[in-house]
Amino acid sequence: MTERWLIALDVDGTVLREDGVMNDPVVQAVGRVRDAGHAVMLATGRSVAMTLPILERLGIEPEYVVCSNGAITLKRDPDAVLGYSRFHVETFDPSEVLTTIRGNLDSANYAVEDEHGHYRYTGYFPDGTLGAVSEKVSFEELLITHATRVVVISPEHKIEDFLSVVEKMGLHKVSYNVGWTAWLDIAPDGVNKATALERVRQLLGVPRTRVMAVGDGRNDIDMLEWASAEGRGVAMGQAPEEVRAVANEQTLSDLDDGVAVLLSAF
Repeated sequence: MTERWLIALDVDGTVLREDGVMNDPVVQAVGRVRDAGHAVMLATGRSVAMTLPILERLGIEPEYVVCSNGAITLKRDPDAVLGYSRFHVETFDPSEVLTTIRGNLDSANYAVEDEHGHYRYTGYFPDGTLGAVSEKVSFEELLITHATRVVVISPEHKIEDFLSVVEKMGLHKVSYNVGWTAWLDIAPDGVNKATALERVRQLLGVPRTRVMAVGDGRNDIDMLEWASAEGRGVAMGQAPEEVRAVANEQTLSDLDDGVAVLLSAF
């Protein structure tokens, strides 16, 4: 066998199209590199509950899975109910960042994910956005949750306005990124997909020169920079310019099965 690579795949807009469809060529290409002995895993902003079904759809059972933008790393565990247990969890006190944001975005909606993948939220979130386990609470109750992630959505703001407000806030002691729409994801300081993947890489004993990461969103920037440093950081074709700028490769879009094209040539 050729030497093993660590291949980290984002979910939404990468192995899944933005409409939630997973095309057969993607599943087949992922299966081929897995069968060749490479460590194919997911690195996603999704919660644990929303990530595990994607593993099943892809037909893979990696040793590790990165969820919640790096705040939660799962390890395969045959004794666990769903086959995985929490291996590494990063949490933070969300009270300061929540009150800071509320002072700048009083019309926004807020959600806090805890270490068990449960969401507590105020305001309105579209059905399915937060996964199956969520509970509507008061804003004050959000402040006392040990958070792996804070999510803020502000539909009244255009993405450019939202970015401007976020920049002016000068958030400290947290890491944050803004999604495709007015959606803000906040993680513990210094925690992102790259930090989690570096931990996994060391555990698996794969050299930095044999890592590949594929993604399309702003929450993939750290991961693509990490992979591009010595390995392969691949941006999906539909990725925003700032995402493509940090990658050292690009593939086709999600609609054109970019992951399948990339892996078929691997």
